[in-house]
Amino acid sequence: MAKHGKRYTDILKKAPTAAVSLEEAVAFVKANASAKFDETVEVSFRLGVDTKKSDQTVRGTVNLPNGTGKKIRVIVFAAGQAAEEAKAAGADEVGYEELIEKVKGGWTDFDVAIATTDAMKQVRTIARVLGPRGLMPNPKTGTVTDDTAAAVKAAKGGKVDFRMDRAGNIGVLCGKASFSADQLVGNIQTIFDVVKAERPAAAKGTFIKSMTVSSTMGVGVRVLVKE
Repeated sequence: MAKHGKRYTDILKKAPTAAVSLEEAVAFVKANASAKFDETVEVSFRLGVDTKKSDQTVRGTVNLPNGTGKKIRVIVFAAGQAAEEAKAAGADEVGYEELIEKVKGGWTDFDVAIATTDAMKQVRTIARVLGPRGLMPNPKTGTVTDDTAAAVKAAKGGKVDFRMDRAGNIGVLCGKASFSADQLVGNIQTIFDVVKAERPAAAKGTFIKSMTVSSTMGVGVRVLVKE
């Protein structure tokens, strides 16, 4: 079992033991985010799905109304006009074969990878590098597209991808501790609505079993869930 420091233990002692409203959870997390840096706030869900069945996998994209508060590094696999448009939109690095070779060599210093439909033919050769890190471009998340400018702007704005892990859990970045309570509540409510809408048709019973809000160095606070 991991050992926690005195600061974490002190926060845990005063944390709510039962589920509370979203507003109360956010207020507690903000009040106890006392690290020397601006802590990231995350909302986590435990889903009522059968993780052994592929038709119950949950993944999607959500556009946060108040942004993420994080500088997102975006690369784009493209050539020609699509590459020029990606650069103009603010992509951190744009290229085709040479960029694929760079990633193939192990470089993954970025948060989002976007590819045009033509470039995907070659990008698939580095799936072993991108896939395990959740960086593989995918049409379902809007990262395989010929409108590279729009994709770059969305990624750098408030677009966040999420994907269920093998245990049926989802963790989604929802902002920074420095955000106002209203900004965090707005982002989290949007995330909740999008995750809820991704319920697989084959899922039975309660879909969102629990919801927890936490900060980087803080304690998770359970939120009352009303589906």
